[in-house]
Amino acid sequence: MTDPPHPPAGKSRNLGEVLREFSQHQQKMRAELAKVIIGQSEVIEQLLAAVFTRGHCLLEGVPGLAKTLMVSSLASILDVGFKRIQFTPDLMPSDITGTQVLEEDEAGKRSFRFVEGPIFTNILLADEINRTPPKTQAALLQAMQERQVSVGRETFDLPEPFFTIATQNPIEQEGTYPLPEAQLDRFMFNIKVGYPTAEEEEQILTATTRGERETPNKVLSGRAILNIQKLVDSVAVSPLVIRYAAQLVRATRPADPTAPPYVRELIDWGAGPRAGQNLIAAGKALAAMDGRFSVAPEDVQRMTIPVLRHRIATNFQAQAEGMATDDIIAKLTADIEVPTPEKFG
Repeated sequence: MTDPPHPPAGKSRNLGEVLREFSQHQQKMRAELAKVIIGQSEVIEQLLAAVFTRGHCLLEGVPGLAKTLMVSSLASILDVGFKRIQFTPDLMPSDITGTQVLEEDEAGKRSFRFVEGPIFTNILLADEINRTPPKTQAALLQAMQERQVSVGRETFDLPEPFFTIATQNPIEQEGTYPLPEAQLDRFMFNIKVGYPTAEEEEQILTATTRGERETPNKVLSGRAILNIQKLVDSVAVSPLVIRYAAQLVRATRPADPTAPPYVRELIDWGAGPRAGQNLIAAGKALAAMDGRFSVAPEDVQRMTIPVLRHRIATNFQAQAEGMATDDIIAKLTADIEVPTPEKFG
């Protein structure tokens, strides 16, 4: 395992050299993941973008699409802590965050000691998050936002880096507790895991039925990830790209004057400012992964669907016309013109 370059801190290294080295590291990460995960290149790209920008992800897909395997494989190529929580209806907040236990020493003196829960890790897999009641969901989502856990009068910081990757099954809703919209907004990406192609499915069957299993090698340490996050933060974003991201987000709001007519007809409410922040962060990650100095409008375009799909509420009219959220976002992205330097001025 090799550590990637440190973010540029002086004149000894230029940003271009550091970005090129980082781009090579992320390609190595993809190659290691490809030993276990066949296909799903867009999903892997979005997972890596979230890791490099301190984001959390919600993975959705029918059973058997290797959602859990993707997360555990990602953890296996990173030299960081990894824990998995299987969410169930009887799971309590203290089962996640930890609890105070009463202990007695040799002198007979009693005191409370905090026993950390599984959330004290670097990568947390929250499997089937919609199977647990809102009280337990809220405990996890608060920790995701604040990166802290409060127990009694004490507050404990979570380790750095810290990512939550949650999964849920979109087709089985009996006995589930759907995440409220305000809590969905805590996730940087809502990633839909689709079926493999015919060729990929044959490769999966071949690889998984021969009795052999590839083991990916570790690529990055926790310290290296923190360095990469600082590097991604340093990627430049022009006012033109900022305006483009703002236009995309504002166009999802039915009450906004810039919203197209079909948005006013099909959407009840649109995305908030956090969507724009995540679009810019995702664009920075894509640029850095490509070894580029600055974010292009096309980087923002590529991430509109996973960033916006869980932040827009469609109405009955959209259902009647067969327009899914992804369809509306794709239409918006196609209709909103990418600004050019001439028009921006």
